[in-house]
Amino acid sequence: MIIYTYPGTRGIRVTWAAEELGLSYEIKLINLKQGEHKSASYLSVNPEGKIPAVKIDDFHMAESGAILTYLGDRYAKLVPAAGSKERARYEQVMSFLLTELEQPLWTIAKHKFALPEQLRVPDVASTAAWEFQQALNVFANLLGDYDYLLSSGFSMVDIVASQTLSWATGAKQPINNPIVNAYAERMLTRDALKRAKANENASIS
Repeated sequence: MIIYTYPGTRGIRVTWAAEELGLSYEIKLINLKQGEHKSASYLSVNPEGKIPAVKIDDFHMAESGAILTYLGDRYAKLVPAAGSKERARYEQVMSFLLTELEQPLWTIAKHKFALPEQLRVPDVASTAAWEFQQALNVFANLLGDYDYLLSSGFSMVDIVASQTLSWATGAKQPINNPIVNAYAERMLTRDALKRAKANENASIS
C-alpha cells in the first residue's frame, strides 16, 4: 500500500490505521507547501487534490474516513461487522465526526490560509468556533463515561475523533470537558500513532 500524505494533515489517520493493523506501507510525500497536491501526477491519484489518498493493489482511494473503513473491512479489524448494530453506531459516529465535529475546524482553516486570499472571510471564524463547541457537546454525549466510542473497544472512529480533537487544540479551540480531554490523551499516546508520526516525519528528510 502507498499512502500519499504530508505531516500535520488528515493523512496521519491513514498512517496510524496502517500501524494499528500491522500493515506494511510506503509513504509518498506530497509537499503541500510546494503545491504538489495540485500537480497533474497527483490529480491523477486524487482529482480533489487533497491529502490523504492511497494506492491499494491496482486502485486509488481518497477520503480518510472511507479509507479507514475499507481497511478495517478488508482486514476484519477495528470496524464492526457489516449489518450489525455496532456497525450502525460506527457509521453514525463516523458521519458525525466528518460532517459536524471536523467541519467547523476546516472552515476556520480555509478562511485563514487554505482559500485564495480574496475569498477569505475572517469574520466567519467566530461562527465556526461556536459550531465546533456545539458539536463538541454532542461528541461528549456520544463518548459518555466510556473509554472508546464503541462498546466493542478501540476502532477506526477513535482514530478520526482523536485526530480531530488534536486539530482543535492546534487551532486553539478550547476543549473544557475533562472526560473528552482524558480520552484524547489516551488515544494520542498510543504506540501506533507514535510510529506513524515518526515515519511521516522521516519522509521529509
